[in-house]
Amino acid sequence: MSSLWTPGGEHPVDRPGRGAPTEPSPTGPAGPPPGAEPDLSPEERAAAEEYARQLDEARRQLIEMPAGVVVGQQALQFYDLAVLHLGQPQPRLDEARLAIDALAAVVGSLGSRLGEAEAPLRQALNQVQMAFVQVSRDAGAPPPQPPPAAPAEPAPRAEPAAEGEAGDEPAAEPDAGP
Repeated sequence: MSSLWTPGGEHPVDRPGRGAPTEPSPTGPAGPPPGAEPDLSPEERAAAEEYARQLDEARRQLIEMPAGVVVGQQALQFYDLAVLHLGQPQPRLDEARLAIDALAAVVGSLGSRLGEAEAPLRQALNQVQMAFVQVSRDAGAPPPQPPPAAPAEPAPRAEPAAEGEAGDEPAAEPDAGP
């Protein structure tokens, strides 16, 4: 049995096709103690049960999607946030920069692991970075350092060269000058 939180407290919600849980919840009981009847009207109970069915369906759909797609959808929230801040009559450049940096961090650190979401996210990042520069200029702000662009792909780690191979000598120190 699941529960639904309302301002009046938690209420158990029966879901069709599901029996009582066989194990206690690791987070503790999820409703009133056994035998306590919640104070829900039939309409409230029906609404709560419908809400629980909708949550179950949303969870089912979410678990069927590749994680890269879901992460990509969530990363677009950073894009939307940046656009909102840039579109204000008095653009909030610091807020927009934070959202753009967050998007760049996700795209840059996950790269190809985002799967099919990678290309559209890189395009969105480039667009919002260009918009940031344009809005900064239009607002008469001092020339900003554009947010860092996400790297195309993380560089593979170089294997250390075996002894005697080219490249095992340390780089020459720059001259300190006179």
